[in-house]
Amino acid sequence: MTWFSATIVFLISWWLVFLATLSVGVRSQVEEGEQAEGTEGGAPVHHMLPKKAVWATIGAALVTLIAFVVLSSGIIPAPDVPWNES
Repeated sequence: MTWFSATIVFLISWWLVFLATLSVGVRSQVEEGEQAEGTEGGAPVHHMLPKKAVWATIGAALVTLIAFVVLSSGIIPAPDVPWNES
């Protein structure tokens, strides 16, 4: 796995993990009983985006590590392409 493909795997898996964690732990203003004047009742009270970004980074690092180990060990052979002559 080259550094470029590892970067692509990391970025794609980061977005997938981030999107999967967006709704975790979010409570709406209606559920909390503290709706602010002029806002939608379904808007979140606390979005926790920094915490979710950290979890997405950890998850993406694990996915990238697993992909690297699987490709390096030969369990799944790398595709036979002209630029992968290693």
